[in-house]
Amino acid sequence: MEETQRYIQSFLAQKKIDISSGKAALFSEFASNEKNVNAVKIIQENQKMIMQNWILKNRIDDILTQTVSIPNGTVNKKYLAKIDFDTLGWNDFTSFEIKGLENTGLEFNENNELTGIPEISGDLKIQLLFRVEGEPEDSVLNEKTITLIINPDPKSLWKNIDSDKNDPFWKPDNVAVVDHFLDKNIVVASKRGRSHANNGSFREDDFAFKNFNEIGWSVLAVSDGAGSAKLSRKGSKIACDSVIQYFEENLNAEYLKEFDQVLVAHHNKVTDETSKKISHFVYQNLSKAAHFAHQKIEEFAVQTETELKNFHATLIFTLVKKYDFGYAILTFGIGDCPIGLLNKDLTEIKLMNWLDVGDFGGGTRFITMPEIFQSDKFSTRFGFKLVDDFSYLMLMTDGIYDAKFVVEANLEKIEKWNDFLEDLKGNNEDRIKVDFDKENTEIAQQLSAWMDFWSPGNHDDRTLAIIY
Repeated sequence: MEETQRYIQSFLAQKKIDISSGKAALFSEFASNEKNVNAVKIIQENQKMIMQNWILKNRIDDILTQTVSIPNGTVNKKYLAKIDFDTLGWNDFTSFEIKGLENTGLEFNENNELTGIPEISGDLKIQLLFRVEGEPEDSVLNEKTITLIINPDPKSLWKNIDSDKNDPFWKPDNVAVVDHFLDKNIVVASKRGRSHANNGSFREDDFAFKNFNEIGWSVLAVSDGAGSAKLSRKGSKIACDSVIQYFEENLNAEYLKEFDQVLVAHHNKVTDETSKKISHFVYQNLSKAAHFAHQKIEEFAVQTETELKNFHATLIFTLVKKYDFGYAILTFGIGDCPIGLLNKDLTEIKLMNWLDVGDFGGGTRFITMPEIFQSDKFSTRFGFKLVDDFSYLMLMTDGIYDAKFVVEANLEKIEKWNDFLEDLKGNNEDRIKVDFDKENTEIAQQLSAWMDFWSPGNHDDRTLAIIY
């Protein structure tokens, strides 16, 4: 009764009607009238209903306007993101469902996760259909749109335009071979970089190798043509082919017999004399091969009336022989392409050359530069190693080195090389595996496929030669 009186009195006061003391008894009788009591109850119930309806409406609107951020995805890359209902404060949902994932490659699982491998790019509009506490079970579900941004596969943005086969210095855009190398195998893949494929230009890297079975030596050369030199693709080819040609013309059994004897003596007992003789042999033969390559490029430049700098190319090569007691490995390097020798149990790495990068080298040098042969550092470009055995001997261009080792210092770390091997063996984003079983005849194609790896900012030619 008192509550009814207070309510009516408050209502009349809003209308500027005051109850005087003289009207108190009359007001009491009025307020206790059954009709008025019921009227107040109906008004209060309606007010309560209005309030509940507003709270419900406001709650739904808060959810509809609530910001929901989920990580961006990428086409063809595994995606997983949780829509955390607790964090979002959606504990009052009595029912919900997700729509709009058809033909996207994604699904919404029982753990409230968006998962899968996106198949399309763009701003995906995902519909969250929900009902909250207080809404009738048969009411129409509310619809909230959540935007998921799926970026395109970066690889798909690059064109793959064939190079001009009518060009006089054309060579295949991609090459991959497997062969024997002494008593081991060799696999080499050389692939045009995306930056060149995108505009239809040429592969500038090159390689060449040969087994001289009659004298027991094998040679492998790799070259990276300078991107700034318009005919570097020819320069790298001449460089590699010239190294092979030099040893074809100058390696003979009689001359090598003396070196074999020195190596045997050196193996039995290392002395200053044997060390000096080996250094002399390495320097004399490999320096002449390097100079021969320089001369051949220079002759071609004169012949074609083209400046020598247009043929700028790096050059690394190795000369290897198998003896009863192990392997003799001789190397030469100019430029920024590393030669790595991994021991049999993969516990040590020997970098067989220093790179012309940074302060040490003063910038990349090329076999086309005459001044390198007069430099006081020229004698340090040669390497020699006598080992019982080895697991891998690798020569690579900077298209591999930059992406997989990043900085020169990592080339000296065995853990980085073991990571690199694991990458080759399938521990990579694309799960592409190179199987180094000697009986594997598909290894060249596997290595070529592996070379399609994605590395942001690294789109140069890639060449990797592995003796295993």
